[in-house]
Amino acid sequence: MIGELYDPRKEFGKIVTEMAEENKNIVVFSADSGKSSGFGDFIKKYPKRYFECGIMEQGVVGMAAGMAATGQIPVFCAIAPFVTCRPYEMIRNDIGYMGQNVKLVGRNCGLTYSDLGSTHQSLDDFGLMRLIPGMTILAPQDPIEIQEAAKAMIAHKGPVYMRIGNPKIPQLFERRPFIIGKGERLKEGTDVTIITTGSTTRSALEALPILEKKGISAELLGFPTVVPLDRELVRASAAKTGKVITVEEHYIEGGLGTLVAEELSDIEHNVLKRIAVPMDYGKTCGDYEKLLQYYHLDSQGIAEAAEAFLK
Repeated sequence: MIGELYDPRKEFGKIVTEMAEENKNIVVFSADSGKSSGFGDFIKKYPKRYFECGIMEQGVVGMAAGMAATGQIPVFCAIAPFVTCRPYEMIRNDIGYMGQNVKLVGRNCGLTYSDLGSTHQSLDDFGLMRLIPGMTILAPQDPIEIQEAAKAMIAHKGPVYMRIGNPKIPQLFERRPFIIGKGERLKEGTDVTIITTGSTTRSALEALPILEKKGISAELLGFPTVVPLDRELVRASAAKTGKVITVEEHYIEGGLGTLVAEELSDIEHNVLKRIAVPMDYGKTCGDYEKLLQYYHLDSQGIAEAAEAFLK
């Protein structure tokens, strides 16, 4: 139901458990966070396909890569920085270099582990994972898209990193197939292009009526796939509006904004503004909604930034 709130972790765990009934090759790895990742039912139904390894993420990545080499499809889900930062070398060598079919899922991404501060927040995961050749990066935007992205992730041959949040999120879209590498024009516009991904899409959608009241026609592009970037959609919209804003719950360097900047670097007369978290540890501990406001990632902040940008 459009607007109803869902727990992203439970939606993810539920769909993987459903797929595991048909696909006997799906196995799940945990680093002491299986139930928190939504795998309570999976543990009960498929105890021999669930591997609880304790807090040893580097070892989990190595075991998952080894399991993938036998034809299994390992899914490893944990708190985002513990999936990406802590075992980075093992992901680069055991999964990336070896081209293993492992699915990494970072939950509680971005600022959503708000009260635990910088150690538990993940504002660099896009940047880290995009530097691994062959790694696909997904950031679904609502609970239904999380389910469809999980299906696409399992069907895809090769390493995938997917980020999901922590707070309950509303359903924004009707169910539709998830095509890796494709963005979507969520609203037509002529004055400015707003490109968003993951959890920030909700705020960007809420910013549109604020901008409309000010006479600003914004085109909104939603990108549930960060890598590979939908280059054609970026370039087509940028050519139409001439001004582009990227919005993401990530550091300003290395993520969606950087990818878009690289794509537009050879197009004349285009102007780009990136709305993201500054490259600093800074004030990153507190209430989640207040942190979004502080970094101008809420609807009002996005609208104000767009208006100022156009002036």
